[in-house]
Amino acid sequence: MARALPALLLLAACAALPTTNNQQLVSTDLLMRDYTGDVPGASVLVIRDGKAVVRRAYGLANVEEHVAATPQTNYRLASVTKQFTAAAILLLIEDGRLRLDDPIRKWFPSLPDGITIRHLLTHTSGLFDYEDAMPETATEQVHDADVPRLIESRQPYFAPGTKYLYSNSGYALLALIIEKTSGQSFATFLHDRIFAPLGMRNTVAHEEGVSTVAHRAFGYTFENAAWTRTDQSLTSAVLGDGGIYSSIDDLAKWDAALYDGRLLSAESRRLAFTPATATDDPNVQYGFGWRISGTTLWHSGETRGFRNVIIRHPAERLTVVVLTNRNAPPPRATAEQIANLFLVPPASGRRR
Repeated sequence: MARALPALLLLAACAALPTTNNQQLVSTDLLMRDYTGDVPGASVLVIRDGKAVVRRAYGLANVEEHVAATPQTNYRLASVTKQFTAAAILLLIEDGRLRLDDPIRKWFPSLPDGITIRHLLTHTSGLFDYEDAMPETATEQVHDADVPRLIESRQPYFAPGTKYLYSNSGYALLALIIEKTSGQSFATFLHDRIFAPLGMRNTVAHEEGVSTVAHRAFGYTFENAAWTRTDQSLTSAVLGDGGIYSSIDDLAKWDAALYDGRLLSAESRRLAFTPATATDDPNVQYGFGWRISGTTLWHSGETRGFRNVIIRHPAERLTVVVLTNRNAPPPRATAEQIANLFLVPPASGRRR
């Protein structure tokens, strides 16, 4: 009974959150039950009409030291980072320093001709995947600056603009373009132009030996019947495609900024959220750093020891974020189930 008391107190406290009900919270807890206890955990956020109606954490951010996950825990976002990289490019376009159809050979003369910034944003460049170009004998981490060298001698998969193929290489190059255009490091530009203005105080594009991650979650993989720390890989230092750490509390501020002009202009938001290309999934199109399914905007992120997703229903003013520090399972299905708890029409007939 002593072990159950904290959970009961937490449930009672969360039941007082605005515009939600106890059953929705109980159902959310049931969906997240595998993340509870002495295991790698998760943080869950549900925002409805601008208010956090679910703000929960489960399990551990640091298994070895038994540090509990909290709403302030910062997880490696992996490819959820791409929406921030795209936003940084859009800010430079608003500044008049870039154009969507600028050829990337302006910065990378050794790379194939005909590729533009737009192609990088929408995964239609055809560039070779830098991860597949890494030598099998590699032992040191790759950085964004290494990517052009790794792929310059590799034949593109297809002519730019003719097909879609998800490309981490493209977003690493975007980070380098941001650096070359702004005169700042990618991490500094993100801090000065996005994180600081929005009050995302603990969000960081992490550089080992340069910056620290407050309230850090470490990644884990379940193998040999136990959780093993698998926090870093040889590609973890590449920032443009997946190097940001953030929390559900900071992502609530990011979500709010996507509804108005406090960060991006209406035109930039339109570009980001408008389907620009079909993908390999007939139910999904791609904008600038966002996957688009009908009226739903979303993106997942998967890297060694982390699985994350953000799902936005702008017409419903509903967002669900699930961040986890384990290798499996991908949390998109769970996040959609949580979203459905809050999309069911109430008795009045108005969808929430």
